[in-house]
Amino acid sequence: MRHRKNTVKLGRTSSQREALFSSLVSNLILAKRIRTTLPKARATKRLADKMVTVGKKGTLAARRQALSFLKLDAAVAELFGAVAPAMKDRAGGYTRVVKLGKRLSDSSEMCILEWVDFVPKAKKVKAEKTEAAPKSEPKADKKAAKPAKKPAAKKAKKDEEKK
Repeated sequence: MRHRKNTVKLGRTSSQREALFSSLVSNLILAKRIRTTLPKARATKRLADKMVTVGKKGTLAARRQALSFLKLDAAVAELFGAVAPAMKDRAGGYTRVVKLGKRLSDSSEMCILEWVDFVPKAKKVKAEKTEAAPKSEPKADKKAAKPAKKPAAKKAKKDEEKK
């Protein structure tokens, strides 16, 4: 009987599933925000919250436990150095799922999984080009300064060399 066994299988074997979730949680820790499908995000959310709880302990045993799941030293260092200390006052619910809509190729429900306290940086606005005309003039001068090539003269030289 399958009582209380609510594993999300996602059409993968257990080893593939473990590698997928390890990768997703590691990337969430390093990038602070990931874009994935809704079922993967919901399953990853549980594990990410558990990793933050492990990170809040701060012990050597907790660090080893996190390393055994995440597999990346950089992700473990980031978890214990930045993510867990930022969440020390929060009792749970460290991540959020923001729905984006359906993917065009296969209509999978897409979403963003991010930390609750994550604030994205504002995109830089490109400065308008003010003096576009002077920049284009030197290019025209360079073309005028070069002597014109004569393809007919080159062809004639090749014909003479062959004879």
